[in-house]
Amino acid sequence: MYLSKALRGACYFAVAMGVASLSYAAPDGDDDKNDLAPTGKGIGTVFHPGQPSDKPGQARTSKPSAGNGIFYHGGPVILGGTNIHLIWYGNWSNNTATTILPDFASYIAPSPYFNINTTYTDGSGKAVTNMCNLSTQANDNYSRGTSLGDTDIQAIVAAQHPTDTNGVYFVLTSADVNETSGFCTQYCGWHTHASIGGQDIKYAFVGNPDRCPSACEEQTTSPNGNAGADGMASIIAHELEEATTDPDLNAWYDRRGEENADKCAWTFGVTHTASNGSLYNMTLGLREYLIQQNWVNANGGFCALSH
Repeated sequence: MYLSKALRGACYFAVAMGVASLSYAAPDGDDDKNDLAPTGKGIGTVFHPGQPSDKPGQARTSKPSAGNGIFYHGGPVILGGTNIHLIWYGNWSNNTATTILPDFASYIAPSPYFNINTTYTDGSGKAVTNMCNLSTQANDNYSRGTSLGDTDIQAIVAAQHPTDTNGVYFVLTSADVNETSGFCTQYCGWHTHASIGGQDIKYAFVGNPDRCPSACEEQTTSPNGNAGADGMASIIAHELEEATTDPDLNAWYDRRGEENADKCAWTFGVTHTASNGSLYNMTLGLREYLIQQNWVNANGGFCALSH
């Protein structure tokens, strides 16, 4: 989950001051019986190996990998490339986001940036592939109104009759739409999965940061001249890499329940100045973007923009 700026700062402060209310597991290399499992929203919940996993009918196994600050907990990863499905919810008329974000989805992989995810494997050692495909785009003209709950997000996805178990369905909302479980105050985006039509479907919510620039935009002047869309690109990257390496919320996360992108949220590495004075840190296709770093699961673990 992509925490809002204020909440991310509060989490950093709480950990630094030792005031987190839930106990964590022993240091790296010990068993993971007290690891916090990611919920898709915020700090994880204690999950003991052997309990049922998030995936119906499948018990979670515990196979921690020590030394890189993030651990494998037995669940699947998306192999062979991740398909991206964009659902444009609300009013996107005359908004350049409808060009910027498909461009971003088309060029995010293969790239040195998405290659970071190849440092993550499943239980048999098969690695994530440095490949994504922009598969489908759909429009939803406020089918659930402008005030959405979590169940509405799932319903919006279900209305598309999704069948792609190697895909992530992104619900992208226009700036007049609110997600009432915490958009702008707790998070800027999140991902999860559900059984839809008998398939394990992965999906994500990404709100438009123009609704709350101080919470979900790093800068108000942006490389592509649309601060909301450019902010959404970083949030999409965050949820995409988490959904690829932890699609069912039972694979790769750390002792606190933070997934790979969580560990590097709101960090951008080396930046450059665009012609309009905004910052960017990578070029994908013909566009420049400011995209958060991701966690490299190698050499002790670290945040980076490439691997």
